[in-house]
Amino acid sequence: MIMSLHTLNYSSHVLGYTNKYRTQYKTRTNPALAIPPSSILLQTDESGNLLDSKKSSGSNTASTSTDSGGSLLGHANTVGIIGGVSVDSTLNFLKKLVQWSSRDGEDCLPFVLCSDPVLNKERLSHERSSFFSPPGKSEHFQMDHTPIVENLRHKRVFLEHSGARCIVMPCHISHSWHNEVSKGCSIPFLHMAECVARELKEAKLRPLEAGSPLRIGVLATDATLRAGFYQEKLQSEGFEVVLLDRATMEHTVVPAIEALNRKDMEGARNLLRIALQVLLVRAVNTVILASDDMRDLLPLDDPLLKKCVDPMDALARSTVKWAQAAERST
Repeated sequence: MIMSLHTLNYSSHVLGYTNKYRTQYKTRTNPALAIPPSSILLQTDESGNLLDSKKSSGSNTASTSTDSGGSLLGHANTVGIIGGVSVDSTLNFLKKLVQWSSRDGEDCLPFVLCSDPVLNKERLSHERSSFFSPPGKSEHFQMDHTPIVENLRHKRVFLEHSGARCIVMPCHISHSWHNEVSKGCSIPFLHMAECVARELKEAKLRPLEAGSPLRIGVLATDATLRAGFYQEKLQSEGFEVVLLDRATMEHTVVPAIEALNRKDMEGARNLLRIALQVLLVRAVNTVILASDDMRDLLPLDDPLLKKCVDPMDALARSTVKWAQAAERST
């Protein structure tokens, strides 16, 4: 099956996908969303309410019909995805989800994807505001994030009504409000930090120094670190969490992000390497690289990257495991 490309002019859209054939990808230099022929596109407002819907069957316009009690997808292993801060990071997660769930000729798991550019900008603004706060201050947490939480909650409810049987958010900063967004959720809502902490626990790592606790480093933006959910989930599994001190953050991570925004890739890459080396010399077994921007800076064959763990990968693997178990139980 060849995935076709259609340009979207919606301010917010949802993609539902059920694959009954082995998926093949065809790359094109077109800034549009890749949509399989049997997909469902829905336009929603900022609250996740349905405005219009179209079912794609090789064309851009067609009427849509829903079944299974009004749900878009009625499969027991349907995954609902709330998109991340950037479309690129969301599609990167989705690519892994499709590839890893369709290995050995298996069908790709069914999913419904909701991506909202307005929400993306709000989360990005929240995340970046932390870099401009004076040391020791937390002005960005005094910002009213209620609209973000409500928007995320509306997306979650919409996905539940669309037939999702499990919800995931491939977005670090969104997990700052995971407890609030998941409150009242009637289906499993996977937590990215729980997924990566569990995988590290199952890896049965050994301390690098005899008699020392297992140490895991966390490298992330200031907003993600202040939210504290990675530290909490790792500590609950018995790990000692190692973070950069404030001075090192201000001289490596912050200027690395600033260099990245200036398109100074080499400068950002060098600063990231310094930050990782500072963590590694403190005898950490591995570093959780909880930033899409920083993760993409290093080439795949970089020795430092091999000492890092991507939480997005852990979330994708956990999602595939859940979907496979759900399918077997039917």
